[in-house]
Amino acid sequence: MMNIGAQIVVGAIALVLALLLPLVVRPLLSKAGMLDVPNARSSHQTPTIRGMGITTAVALSLALLAAILLPQGDVDGARAQATLTVILLVAVSAAAIGWVEDIRGLGIKVRASLQLGVGALATAAVAIIDPGAQQLWWIPAGAVAVAAYINVTNFMDGINGISGTHGLLVGGFYAFAGVMSDTQWLVYAGVAIAGAFAGFLPWNLARNKVFLGDVGSYLLGAAIAVTAMAAFLAKVPVEYIFSPVLIYLVDTFVTFLRRLLAGERWYASHRQHVYQRLNIVGLSHMQATGVVCAATALVSILGIIAAQGEPTVQIVATALCVLVVLAYLRTPTLFQRYLRRKAGNNVAG
Repeated sequence: MMNIGAQIVVGAIALVLALLLPLVVRPLLSKAGMLDVPNARSSHQTPTIRGMGITTAVALSLALLAAILLPQGDVDGARAQATLTVILLVAVSAAAIGWVEDIRGLGIKVRASLQLGVGALATAAVAIIDPGAQQLWWIPAGAVAVAAYINVTNFMDGINGISGTHGLLVGGFYAFAGVMSDTQWLVYAGVAIAGAFAGFLPWNLARNKVFLGDVGSYLLGAAIAVTAMAAFLAKVPVEYIFSPVLIYLVDTFVTFLRRLLAGERWYASHRQHVYQRLNIVGLSHMQATGVVCAATALVSILGIIAAQGEPTVQIVATALCVLVVLAYLRTPTLFQRYLRRKAGNNVAG
């Protein structure tokens, strides 16, 4: 039986703390000189305070801690609490790695080893918690999955609003998945992620904006990845889990493949992601973010329909999902043509 009041409390803790903590932390980051200096990957032109993801990490951590202490609606409350504890520890660990990266930087090999280590330990812990998932091969698979999605969210964190809205959307859809699958801990995790990143958005979108930094993007990727992995091992329908992260995965994979085929260094800074190219062709940060969010919402809704529908409905929903993904990949070209045509009409008029 779901505890709606407890779910609201968890989401409120995450949201309120994420909104208020920057009031204290922002002056400290400014004094410490935590500035994001524009580089080849950046979509901003002036140095901007980064590292505000530390407040999001605290907000998410305390919300998850509250969820652990609150009553669990699952049949096995101890298992639910253990799963939430793993999510909390993974989120904190990833945020700590990102914080070190923000302050002093880490070599690629060191960073990758730490991310893989966190992923491996998380997978082992989740597999131990779930008696039906104690196969050793889950550990390397989970390690790669967690490390990969940490980097995906880091690569995709390049324009204002995109990470905050991603956390809000994915967290919201995962909470819905928890409701539909009667998995209370997944609802708690989802509302905590959604609330924490929703609370960051006003600060990121304000006139004197701030950035998450690696601490925030690592936190986002790790929290989503370990929640998805635990949900998958708990037999939550894969459509619920995979569809909200599909656009981020496709954008990153296609960009990586394109750069690899072109003989470019995949790890070098660049502006070739779909969302970055949308900004280059003329869309504002919020407009480009809106395109990413709209595509994410569409494929997530189609995933829900596929999970709940009959075989024919599943096939249609899956086909439509593929079309949305392909359309998303084409949006920079489509918007470029539209804006040129619009500019030409204005000149002619």
